[in-house]
Amino acid sequence: MKLIVTFSILLITSVVATAQGTIDKIVAQVGDKIILKSDIEGQKLQAVQAGITVTPEMDCQVMEELMFQYLLVNQAKLDSVDVTDAQVDAEMENRLRMIEQQIGSRQKMEEFYGKSATQIKKEFRPIIKDQLLAQEMERQITSEVSVTPRDVKAFFNTIPMDSIPLINSQLSFQQIVSYPAITAADKAIAREKLSEIRDDIIKYGKSFATQARIHSMDPGSAKLGGEIAGTRGMMVPQFEATIFDLHVGDVSEIFETTYGFHIIKLLERKGNDYKCQHILIIPEFANNALENAALRLDSCYKDLKAGKITWDEAVIKYSNDEATMQNRGIITNPISGEQTWDMEDLNEVDQQIYLLTDRMEKGDVSQPNLYTNMYERKQGVRIVRLMNRTAPHKANLEDDYSLIQRAAENDKKQKTINNWITAKISNAYVRIEKEYQNCEFKNNWLKQ
Repeated sequence: MKLIVTFSILLITSVVATAQGTIDKIVAQVGDKIILKSDIEGQKLQAVQAGITVTPEMDCQVMEELMFQYLLVNQAKLDSVDVTDAQVDAEMENRLRMIEQQIGSRQKMEEFYGKSATQIKKEFRPIIKDQLLAQEMERQITSEVSVTPRDVKAFFNTIPMDSIPLINSQLSFQQIVSYPAITAADKAIAREKLSEIRDDIIKYGKSFATQARIHSMDPGSAKLGGEIAGTRGMMVPQFEATIFDLHVGDVSEIFETTYGFHIIKLLERKGNDYKCQHILIIPEFANNALENAALRLDSCYKDLKAGKITWDEAVIKYSNDEATMQNRGIITNPISGEQTWDMEDLNEVDQQIYLLTDRMEKGDVSQPNLYTNMYERKQGVRIVRLMNRTAPHKANLEDDYSLIQRAAENDKKQKTINNWITAKISNAYVRIEKEYQNCEFKNNWLKQ
């Protein structure tokens, strides 16, 4: 049931559909959730962009996937399943960063959509929340599904010999990363700079918008004179606590978040909605900090090559990358959630690793190289180790047990989901327009 809806992470549906001039109308409804013609057309356009061939059956497939999602959302509400504002915000930010990486920058993303990042967040927030609710509901439905070794073997034996998949070369990596430390002195410099900007606004009457355009390090709002429109729950807690403590026209004191130091001028507020101007100054590490990080990993590399320290010891001693330092430096594939990578995922997520390890053998370690963490927008230095590289082969229980185990578990989960759908359709309000009633759905949505 995952054929189409995963493409919605690109957040293109409504934008592309509008640009194509789609004449919108309701084509289906599940509970109080409606499916529009533009939803289906947008998903198809995203499929084309992802290199998937659009078939005549795709309209029906997309519709069924969306109906399934809304059936999950409907049940989540009945069962009082909820996701927090923090979860929604984090997911939205992760997806925006993925788009930024594909398009090139946040500014290019905003130009593409014709909207600020804040406007994009506000528009798509309900969509993201529904998707997270659906995921949580589906997780609860399948949470107790498991498979035994006997189940795995039985599942593999049901696969026809000519259908056993070819497993491409799989790679796994570890890393040691040293990010330059942002010191108290670095933070003090950033705060002092923002204090001077605030004085220019408060004491000398300079335009907040002009100061934002000149100085703010928030690429999304700086070119708009710092202007941000939002609603409660969209921003980090410190930002919103400040917003809702201001009166219209007030300029805030300096406050700190994980992004840096901020000041805000409140322009208007109606209930939970607000409009403000914002200036962000991000602390920057000193000129010698990156050089010190490089020298630190040079020492690490020499010790590794000389056998003075094991890899696991080096990770503990030298790495300050929170995502990998507690797990022997193993880099998780964010697309699959696994510790293995194929070439396609590697090229999409981290081309630098591909270039570093292309000629390496299992266990080899790269020299320290400059590294940019695109997700956290941090620069550092890292050493990469090739954990393993497998040759292409037909799947078998000995070499690919974990892969086959996941396939067997997914098959069992899908059967559980199908049974759940059959049971829930009869109790849900489902309406499908006539033009889609001839679809060959996998489930009996057109119950009599």
